[in-house]
Amino acid sequence: MKPAIAGRIDHYRLTGIGAVLLTLGLLAGCEAESEVAPKPEMAVAEPVVMEAVAWQPRTVRIEAVGTSRAGKSVTLYPEVSGEVVAVSFEAGDRVKAGQTIVQLDDRDQRLAVDMARVALEDARRLYGRYERTRDAGTVTENALDDARSAVERARLSLERAQVALDHRSIEAPFDGYLGLGDLDPGAQVTPSTAITTIDDRSTLLVTFQVPELFLGQIEEGQSIDVATWANGSARHTGEVTDIDSRVDPQTRTFAVRAQVDNGGDLLRPGMSFRVTLGLVSGRYPLVPEVALQWGNDGAFVWAVEDKRVRRVPATVVQRLQGAILVDSDLPEGMSVVTEGTQRMREGLPVANITGLYADE
Repeated sequence: MKPAIAGRIDHYRLTGIGAVLLTLGLLAGCEAESEVAPKPEMAVAEPVVMEAVAWQPRTVRIEAVGTSRAGKSVTLYPEVSGEVVAVSFEAGDRVKAGQTIVQLDDRDQRLAVDMARVALEDARRLYGRYERTRDAGTVTENALDDARSAVERARLSLERAQVALDHRSIEAPFDGYLGLGDLDPGAQVTPSTAITTIDDRSTLLVTFQVPELFLGQIEEGQSIDVATWANGSARHTGEVTDIDSRVDPQTRTFAVRAQVDNGGDLLRPGMSFRVTLGLVSGRYPLVPEVALQWGNDGAFVWAVEDKRVRRVPATVVQRLQGAILVDSDLPEGMSVVTEGTQRMREGLPVANITGLYADE
């Protein structure tokens, strides 16, 4: 080999060895730098949106169909058989308690009263005569006792005759409005003949059915609202007066009766109503609907405590518009995460994007 060619080969060899050494030196430097302990990274708070928890009662709205009756309502029947001699009412009339509605023929009964009254006066005169001669010894004690008993029997006979006379008049038992009647003078009636109806509709009693789930949550005196089925009908307020003592095994409901004031006389017995009843029970945390998350073990929320998130189990109690009442260990005022929940993990530091915390 020529000297020039040999020199070039030696140059390339040196050049290759130098490159290798240079590469090894750089790697060694990198390894040396990698052996230096890294500086600890600062924990960075995750930006989220939070809202404070508020507590409020659970309100349940019950709607039912109610049937009404007058506060007092009866169908009038005569006590005895007889001939009608006077009908002194028309349908819709308002009557006072004790006012005569129908009069039956009572001539015999009036005579019986007069006779009983005469007999009582005679018995009293005889007893008085015996009393005045008692000290003279002309009247025995037995005769005096018989005279006294005769007075008592005559008095009872008069009362019985008066009762028979009273039964010839059909009177209103209380103030109210009369219904339809089909009687005319001369008609014959018996104790099974319906004369008419009378309703005291100053108040109405509305009865409706409530599911057994709410048994024990309704109390006497509780307020209700009732309205007719006509569009735009006015609402009337009433209060619960009676609660049935048993549950219907067929419908699984129990009856509730409420009294509704009808001072304006706008409502009628027998009408059906749309009944609305609000029940309030307990107080629960109210959280935004978006804050509630679901996992394998049920629902939960991310609560913020000391600027770190904590997973808190939550049981849904009631869904409202845009919010949920939950049964959970969430004090009032504590913040929960509403946006950014997908990035949460236990103990993660967070910061409200508004820079505000509910507990600050």
